[in-house]
Amino acid sequence: MRGETMATRPLVRASSGRIVRTVVADQVSSAAANANGVTAADAERHARYRALGWWPGQALLQRYRDMAKGRGSCLAVVDSRGRQFSHDELMAAADDLVSDLLRTGLQAGEVALILLPNWVEWQITFLAVLRIGAIPANLPIRTDAEMLAFAAGLGSVRVIITVEGFGNLALGKLARAAASACRHRLDVVTLAEAGTPNAALQSDKLPPVAPSINGLDHIMFTSSTTGRPKAVMHSADTLAALNITFSERFSLGPDDAIFLASPLGHSIGAIHGARLSLYNAAPLVLQDSWDPPAALAMIEDYRCAFTAAATPFLKDLVDAPWHGAEPKLAPMRWFLCGGTQVPPTLMQAAQSQFPKTFVTVLWGMTEGGLTTCHADSPEDKIQSTAGVGLSGLELRIIDEQGRGLANDEEGELAMRGPGVFIGYHGQDAFYAKQLTADGFFRTGDLARLDDEGYVRITGRLKDLIIRGGVNISPVPIEDALASHPDIAAVAVIGAPDERLGERICAVIVVAGAAPDLAQLNDYLIACGLPKYHCPESLYLIDAMPMTPAGKIRKNDLRETLFRAETEMAP
Repeated sequence: MRGETMATRPLVRASSGRIVRTVVADQVSSAAANANGVTAADAERHARYRALGWWPGQALLQRYRDMAKGRGSCLAVVDSRGRQFSHDELMAAADDLVSDLLRTGLQAGEVALILLPNWVEWQITFLAVLRIGAIPANLPIRTDAEMLAFAAGLGSVRVIITVEGFGNLALGKLARAAASACRHRLDVVTLAEAGTPNAALQSDKLPPVAPSINGLDHIMFTSSTTGRPKAVMHSADTLAALNITFSERFSLGPDDAIFLASPLGHSIGAIHGARLSLYNAAPLVLQDSWDPPAALAMIEDYRCAFTAAATPFLKDLVDAPWHGAEPKLAPMRWFLCGGTQVPPTLMQAAQSQFPKTFVTVLWGMTEGGLTTCHADSPEDKIQSTAGVGLSGLELRIIDEQGRGLANDEEGELAMRGPGVFIGYHGQDAFYAKQLTADGFFRTGDLARLDDEGYVRITGRLKDLIIRGGVNISPVPIEDALASHPDIAAVAVIGAPDERLGERICAVIVVAGAAPDLAQLNDYLIACGLPKYHCPESLYLIDAMPMTPAGKIRKNDLRETLFRAETEMAP
């Protein structure tokens, strides 16, 4: 590797899993046929996306090269260890790693899963994979061998690129265990500490069948709250559409540094960090372990203009002490808060503490489709909605049969647009079931749309509590309890009940004196909630089980709490 700010080339090691004969048929998705057999309406819509510039037909790598011209010495990426690269250095580092990866046998069209912390190596590896013509895939590093092996099999992953360890995570060991459990050949490439020589080990075992999906550019594994991840497939155009419309809404360009503490392995980090920074040739400022005071310092030092993060990140920054001359978060123009519901009280506290920063809810999915408020949004919309869709995104509220509902009626949110994904790898039948007859994707979120196109997320279909035949959304209950001074975190779930079917159960992490159930219900009534929204049971726990995206794993709560309840029953 070259350049004054770059360390010497990393050591590359490769190891393989056991040989198992694979079945070709279940490795190749029929989504390729779907892509070739688009309807006339689809073709017309796609032509419109191209005509409007949302689908530029340009690879991200070429876009980055074009945008970085004349800016080669400018900062491209820096992490919390202090390692930093200019654009010229970043591209040179990626070129060096290309040679190493080619020696492992990785070829164009094969899938390379990046399992790395928020380090500069993530961006180097991402660029190297693109240079080869391989398909990058990302997964949060906080996973286990079973889940990693499942993801690798589902996504036809050919190689995992990781490091031996990060903190208490033995990532190299984890990846090799996944390779051993995987049904096809899965090589593991480890990037060692700087200063060691370069080496590569090869294997003659049979690789998986590479995906044959027209236009496939990136696989992003979801961080599911209820079960195993899905392999979300995006094309270069769908991801470009997200970067283009996002940059337009927030006037982001090469001089707008992006701060990222969200995992690069999650879609927020991959789309709004790794890919967005390359699309605009903008500095990417990475924090590998969440530390609110250190985050505030990095944002100030690098004059970061934008970030996207889940609700816990926003809450921690609100609570973090600040003694700077400028207001807290002064350099940051935009803070997009997503991943879960954002309590109105937190939004108000953030707007009070960050007077120079526009804070808005970001609704979106790994599958695409983003909504936010914007600078001209009325204050009541900023406080109470998830905003309006990015350019080209069509939103619709539908009933169980897929029929459109009137404005302000609650139903399932469905979407269609240039930034919506192209399918689930290896799960074509499941993908087909998620589409309406005219190509809208069913999100699984309950919502309402108003006359101005603002969306209010009211819950998840799977999270609805059905008590005595009445559907109850946990969202208003959670929002109210989140404002309680003695509650640090809350989840409201349905508990099994022989007579009612389900009863309302509140699960809380306390921040002060532990309230009892009667006190909580009095508080909810004082907040204006009806009595039938009051929980009938209360659990106190030390910490919420969370996904890397900052979502509470409610399925884990149900399994742990109610299994224990069943075991204690006579």
